[in-house]
Amino acid sequence: MLKNISKPELIFNIIVAIAIIILIMIPTGFPSNAYPNSTRSAAKILDVNNDNVSSTIGFVFQGEQICKIEILDGPFKGEITEANNRFVGRLEVDKVFVQGDKALVVIDYTDNNIRHVTIIDHYRINLEALLFGLFAIFLVLFARWTGVKALLSFVLTVLMIWKLLIPLLLKGWNPITISLTFVVIITVVVVLLVGGFNKKSLAAIIGSLSGTILTGLLAIIFGSLFKIHGAVLPHSETLLYAGYAHLNLTDILIAVVFIASAGALMDLAIDIAAAVNEVVENNPNISTAEAIQSGFNVGRAVVGTMTTTLLFAYTGGYIALLMVFMAQGTPIINILNLKYVSKEIMHTVIGSFGLVAVAPFTAIAAGLLLTHKAKTSSSNQKIPL
Repeated sequence: MLKNISKPELIFNIIVAIAIIILIMIPTGFPSNAYPNSTRSAAKILDVNNDNVSSTIGFVFQGEQICKIEILDGPFKGEITEANNRFVGRLEVDKVFVQGDKALVVIDYTDNNIRHVTIIDHYRINLEALLFGLFAIFLVLFARWTGVKALLSFVLTVLMIWKLLIPLLLKGWNPITISLTFVVIITVVVVLLVGGFNKKSLAAIIGSLSGTILTGLLAIIFGSLFKIHGAVLPHSETLLYAGYAHLNLTDILIAVVFIASAGALMDLAIDIAAAVNEVVENNPNISTAEAIQSGFNVGRAVVGTMTTTLLFAYTGGYIALLMVFMAQGTPIINILNLKYVSKEIMHTVIGSFGLVAVAPFTAIAAGLLLTHKAKTSSSNQKIPL
């Protein structure tokens, strides 16, 4: 599996693996447990008392479940105690437990004695690990060494978001500068990991970052013209009340626009660069203009579906809201003028702008970079007499 990989690529992969290990080890600078004398554990629900639970419309609950639980891990493993599950009357945050469920609980204690146990939610870590493990196995079996590199890039991206991007944003660093730097680094690393050290990858990087810069500029311009405050981002208001009122949520909103589209831009860029590379390899005598035209043709075919992909990705979470609007007979002009709907429209259209721009940028870069080698190699050949 490693026979076709060059020494520079292998060294780069090792560097990325070392970077992942370092990121895992370094702290975020923020407390992982904000509450002293407390710990989190998995617990099994042994019995449930619903005497204090009431329901007004059948599926929205009020009150409190008293659950008898057995702690499954941590310093209190094996102990049996009671835990509280409070209902607030909101389906999106309330959870209902029955006997046999597995839950994540917070245990408040003094010395070695349990004071109080609160149930957080159903325990899903094992299922998440299983799902990711199956995905990793499937990816490696299908893509082999490329799949391993894709996993490295995936884990690196997750760790850079959690260990670098989020902490720096919380510390008040400029969101646009930090996010743009993050996108540049991730784009370069991921493309080099997956595509290797070659002109095809360089063309993809140039095309992807060109689209990202255009997306960022449009987000800055139209973010100001639309007069949309960053508080439209989910949970952003909670962040302000948690002691981070100094954050510029509007700049964070602008940063979110080009971060969210960066993956699609990268995907399209590597597709077009790979297509042009394949054309040049099969026809080394092709001219630069013809190679660029081939890239344009591929780009036109892909852009149509990619923009729809962005539409699905950005608006899929708003299906229930759109159903509410229709059920209430809200006029379409009112819907389109709402802040959070306008934000999604801006998000989708600007991301699509970036996608459309990536296609010609990458085609031009690939045509110039890849045909140069072909012309040079062909010019060195002797003309038969």
